[in-house]
Amino acid sequence: MTEPKRKQLRTIDAPFVALGPSGVAVRDRLKHLAPEDDKVLRLVGAHLGRLASGDLAARCRDGLEHSADTWAVRKQGLTAVSSSRWAGSITKATHDQWALSRRCQLAHIQGLEAGVRTLTHRLSLPLGEMGTKGAPGGYRSKGEWLQKTRRLAVLEHRLEVARADREAGVVHVVRGGRKLLGNRHNLQAAQLTEQEWRQRWEAERWFLSADGESGKRFGNETIRVTPDGEVSIKLPAPLADLANAGHGRYVLASKIVFRHRGQEWADRIEANRAVAYRIHLDVERGRWYLTASWQRPVVQTVSLETARAQGMVGVDTNADHFAAYRLDIHGNPVGDPRRFFYDLSGTAAHRDAQIRHAITRLLHWAKQCGVAAIGIEDLDFTAEKTREKHGRRKRFRQLISGIPTGKLKARLLSMAAETGLSIVAVDPAYTSMWGREHWHRPMQTPRRAMSRHDAAGIAIGRRALGYPIRRRTAPPHDDRSDRRGHRTVQADRGIRGRKETRPPVTERAHDARARTGTPHGTRETSRTSKTVRDVRSDQEWAQGSLLLT
Repeated sequence: MTEPKRKQLRTIDAPFVALGPSGVAVRDRLKHLAPEDDKVLRLVGAHLGRLASGDLAARCRDGLEHSADTWAVRKQGLTAVSSSRWAGSITKATHDQWALSRRCQLAHIQGLEAGVRTLTHRLSLPLGEMGTKGAPGGYRSKGEWLQKTRRLAVLEHRLEVARADREAGVVHVVRGGRKLLGNRHNLQAAQLTEQEWRQRWEAERWFLSADGESGKRFGNETIRVTPDGEVSIKLPAPLADLANAGHGRYVLASKIVFRHRGQEWADRIEANRAVAYRIHLDVERGRWYLTASWQRPVVQTVSLETARAQGMVGVDTNADHFAAYRLDIHGNPVGDPRRFFYDLSGTAAHRDAQIRHAITRLLHWAKQCGVAAIGIEDLDFTAEKTREKHGRRKRFRQLISGIPTGKLKARLLSMAAETGLSIVAVDPAYTSMWGREHWHRPMQTPRRAMSRHDAAGIAIGRRALGYPIRRRTAPPHDDRSDRRGHRTVQADRGIRGRKETRPPVTERAHDARARTGTPHGTRETSRTSKTVRDVRSDQEWAQGSLLLT
């Protein structure tokens, strides 16, 4: 009789401590602005915005022919109509935007290539052929097969155009946002009037950003903020007659007070370290804001062993909540599962606030548990939500598209660094499947409701701690001795006390020991009746401190 073919599992990457945030940004509102202040900010933003649009167009025309000489020519032309520092900020923003567009273009090409490969594979299969877990099968009918051939032709044409653009160095950029530009032709669907759209469009295309300069006064000569909160702007040359202070500067009537990270910001500007500023208008609220940002050196604060020293909180990320479970240093679940819900419907600001609140509650609970790190999956659904791969599973594609992986990583790293917690990223392979297989049923009790997401949280925490997800040893070959080798998930030969009597592991055994007063570690613990042995053999036991790998 032939043995069944075993499933080939992919290699699981080792867990690692994620690096902390590389930058910091804080924002405060510019309150009590005078009408003259509002006018000056609008004029400066509109003037510099026109210069930024023209510079971006020139950079896109240069394409791959860009060089230091062409950059110098562009900057020299901008300096004549603004200032040398404004010209430097505009050209740097242009280069960053062009580079971002190139990265997005490459990601778009890779997505098209994946779709073409999937369609080609499925079209080559007979109708109705079943697929496998690694690859989809054939299409169900001739009609669907015909529609997919047309879809393949469309994707191949798009791929050819995208490749040609990349080889020629052509990128497609819209200052102000392509989504907002599309709303101009769908004002009713966007619930905007033409005037409201025009105000948003102009505000998004303004340019009021200045890069920091180390060694300069208060870290920025273009937009300067003093320690007492006074904000002044270096006016461009055509608007120098609007200055109300010396050296062509305009001082705003508003004072800035950064409530969050205010001391860190004050320490930087007093030491004349670089701080970048951006002034922007929220058209919906009619409010001006100033955002300060600076870079921090990326260092790994703790090692992986230090992060594991006090246990771990395993977190499973889902479309509507975080499922968390605390584990001790031996990989055993402690207490009950915790869930932190959030709602990702509504506006972008609402979704961002929901993510922040859920992460805040998670971090506060982790600090109360006394752990030093949180284990979370290193998720990336970039290649997992294409319509060609999942076909009719539209709801599943919507589900994985709704999980905020990118924003979650950035938020969690920055907020955990402020609370003194480390983030251990683990490979997401098989965590949900193995967690449900090994931990869902054993942890279920009449007083504890376990979901498969809670079990996945245990699996993630165990992998972050360096333990296998499997929760019990394999049965012995012949008898209870180890003459044929070690069992899995068992203490090594060099561990002291590895052959001692195992402690009672089930709640029934604990209750029986408390009633009889039998001391731990004696022969009486193993002198049980056949009925008790049968009951305990049917129970699955949790890993104890002597079962380290």
